[in-house]
Amino acid sequence: MLKGKHIILGITGSIAAYKSAVLCRLLVSAGAEVRVIMTPLAKQFITPLTMATLSQHPILVDFFNPENGEWNSHVKLGEWADLYLIAPATANTMAKMATGVADNLLLTTYLSARCPVAVAPAMDLDMYAHVATQRNMNSLREDGVHIVEPGSGFLASGLVGKGRMAEPEQIVEAVKAILSEKKKSLEGKHFLVTAGATIEPIDPVRFISNHSSGKMGYAVAEALAERGAKVTLVSGRTSLPTPDGVERVDVLSAEDMWQECVARFEGCDGAVMCAAVADYTPCVVAEQKLKKGDDDMKIELRRTKDIAATLGANKGGRLLVGFAMETEHEQEHAKAKLSRKNFDFIVLNSLREAGAGFRGDTNVVTLIDKDNVEALPLMSKREVAHKIVDKIENLL
Repeated sequence: MLKGKHIILGITGSIAAYKSAVLCRLLVSAGAEVRVIMTPLAKQFITPLTMATLSQHPILVDFFNPENGEWNSHVKLGEWADLYLIAPATANTMAKMATGVADNLLLTTYLSARCPVAVAPAMDLDMYAHVATQRNMNSLREDGVHIVEPGSGFLASGLVGKGRMAEPEQIVEAVKAILSEKKKSLEGKHFLVTAGATIEPIDPVRFISNHSSGKMGYAVAEALAERGAKVTLVSGRTSLPTPDGVERVDVLSAEDMWQECVARFEGCDGAVMCAAVADYTPCVVAEQKLKKGDDDMKIELRRTKDIAATLGANKGGRLLVGFAMETEHEQEHAKAKLSRKNFDFIVLNSLREAGAGFRGDTNVVTLIDKDNVEALPLMSKREVAHKIVDKIENLL
């Protein structure tokens, strides 16, 4: 369940910070990618070297690296994460979270986080029971922060009572439950997704196609399914496995894809048009293999049916997302396509960007709607897919 998930682990100044090492190891072992943010006081309880070794990433403490001035962007951190977990969370940190104080990197990242946030409190029993702490925790709950309740037992003060940070294994289970809850945010919704390249036959042997691998469309289908949506994936030819929980319909030609999409869109809440559909197809398909002759060959092509335009003209209140692959005047062409095909927003790819385009595992895209243009940095296609689904959720 945690494989491929992005988790920020925040560590504050508590004796319970020693448990954060075990917690980090468990998260990484479960397949999560963990970035650690420490408050300056946390370094007095556990060393950054320990956490850097366990997380396999440099530890972040300050707003910038004093050696070279490199900025640690709390905004990008907040966008990167699937979950922000603060463990241990002191009474002081929770009080600041509840009132919006942002005097360190851990807190500014909290205010920038677009993902679920969880805290695992750790403090002495009198501090935990104090009316101010309880008021702050209630305020955090109202703000949507998940509280991993502390346990009872022997405390650093020598007293026995409630205030011990939950054990790392318990926190990992809480993390799984929170991420599972996030997955169900689109439960009850049904989406149509197209992916991959179409194949337009010339004869029984040859065809016209393109370089699309289907990776981006499959990632979008998977991201929608992870959040509880019912997904119908209309796929051109690809070697990719079907994502878990996704209904897959295989097609070959643009005409096949048009028929399936028109038939299935009626029962959907929206569609994401990722497929690289041929704009033209041969007017005549030879029944036998065309033999090579001494002269040049000419193949007459006719325009294929425009799937996205058809759905856009008949979408009603449904949501429609398009894709554009451009090599010049990118935003100008994408905005024209957005309007022409009645998309709610369009995902622009530029083949001029390193790491973007066909077949790779990364992408560089810009999300464009009628009012906004949001350029995203280089990301894995899985990360891009979740950004697209985040925007879909916001629009819904």
